[in-house]
Amino acid sequence: MKYKDHYDVVIMGSGLAGLVSAIILAKEGKTVCVLEKNNQYGGNLQTFVRDRTIFDTGVHYIGGLSEGQNLHRYFSYIGIMEDLCFHRMDEDGFDIISFDDDPKKYRHAQGYENFVKQLAVDFPSEEENIRAYCKKLQDTCNKFPLYVLEKGPSHYADPDILKLSAKDCINSFTKNEKLRAILAGTNYLYAGEADRTPFYVHALSTNSYIQSSYRCIKGGSQITKVLIRRLKELGGDTYNHHEVNRFDFENGKIASAITTKGIEIRGDLFISNFEPKRTLELIGEDKFRKSYVNRIRKIESTIAPFTLYIVLKPQTFKYQNRNFYHFKDHKRVWDTLDYEESNWPEAYMMSMGIKNEESVYGDSIAVMTYMKYDEVLPWEETFNTVANENDRGQTYEQFKTEKAELLIDELEKKFPNIRDCIQAYYTSTPLSYRDYIGCNRGSMYGYVKDVNKPLHSYLAPKTRVKNLYLTGQSINMHGILGVTISAVVTCAEILGKDYLLDKIIMHQKEQVN
Repeated sequence: MKYKDHYDVVIMGSGLAGLVSAIILAKEGKTVCVLEKNNQYGGNLQTFVRDRTIFDTGVHYIGGLSEGQNLHRYFSYIGIMEDLCFHRMDEDGFDIISFDDDPKKYRHAQGYENFVKQLAVDFPSEEENIRAYCKKLQDTCNKFPLYVLEKGPSHYADPDILKLSAKDCINSFTKNEKLRAILAGTNYLYAGEADRTPFYVHALSTNSYIQSSYRCIKGGSQITKVLIRRLKELGGDTYNHHEVNRFDFENGKIASAITTKGIEIRGDLFISNFEPKRTLELIGEDKFRKSYVNRIRKIESTIAPFTLYIVLKPQTFKYQNRNFYHFKDHKRVWDTLDYEESNWPEAYMMSMGIKNEESVYGDSIAVMTYMKYDEVLPWEETFNTVANENDRGQTYEQFKTEKAELLIDELEKKFPNIRDCIQAYYTSTPLSYRDYIGCNRGSMYGYVKDVNKPLHSYLAPKTRVKNLYLTGQSINMHGILGVTISAVVTCAEILGKDYLLDKIIMHQKEQVN
């Protein structure tokens, strides 16, 4: 391999935020290098193939992708939108909320008027309350300048918005317990907790999907491939199987990143797309203030997932152009993270995969539910990826099988005879996410956002090490849009916020004209 003697920017980790940062900075004429430890680039965009069927590890659907909407504008600016292939989900019910004791399927629809219309079918007397809830979602999102791509005074324009509880806010719009549960029913998007999740997290996650919802055709890794192709067109370099394990310093600044193979990559600026706890370990905690180190140590990560990946027998299970969020008890929509093992799983999110837009039958199903990291502690010392294959042992395989069978039992309650449609199934646990994605304890969505400590988990992208910056889901928000904005926030620290935002806004105006 041929490396440049020196790069303007070295990015460690090829998650979406790392790759978007690389493209933004390469567009500004900087020489950029991305280093990735795994065989596959992309972080949560990674896919895998079983029985000739593609599965996503983290991208089940994407919001805000219609022309003029926020993610479309960001993707257009970095030059990848036209090369991506998506399938628009059911406009009258892209998400379905259901409960064990209720045969009805409640719909979240695309477009705010349609969202109100569809829910009002089941709750006609609540139409004005649903409308008020929708207005609150939009008003909240408008307080975040980078979310709506408008120039504003700060990253968080209204500090009070950080202290508003999601559960309390949603409950304030209606006294109907079932409707409350339905409005909160997609909280698997952000691992919602009754006593801690802020309403802005709910709003930023939910709003984009109501605007528009799309399924990736052939998996989310297509986004990675287009990102890397675009970066290389701009002169950027990418190297997989390059795990960074230490740094050299000169005059208090990072001079180079050294990989486990002993390869040294020199640069002016370094961006870590690693989880921040891991970043501090690699850089050296002595390089930061003790108060900063202690705060990062104490920040709690969100709960981890257990995911079941089903390969369907051909032409047995019709494709569902929607996702399903199912709960055993509508009164526990906010509490399923705190499950008892005897009652696991209390809820799940199910989505389907297709190979092309004309598919009548589904190719695959992914079912995600919560799993406490403590459940996999017996195998914590093991590590297993494609690049570093290891066998966790028979007890681990038995554990996964038992969990998978329990989850299939739950699926059968809403989808009778689904077992007859299964050709094969595979699973991932918190350890899978820890090893492949590098997230702390297999966390789904980075760090917990807590209304009781609104700034505790907030981390600025610029660090005390003068040429080290952070990016990724733990810096800003999780999800495709969240980490894209995280990359913009990081690059704005380097290029200037007004300068970068002006460029993104101007690009949109040029596209319209």
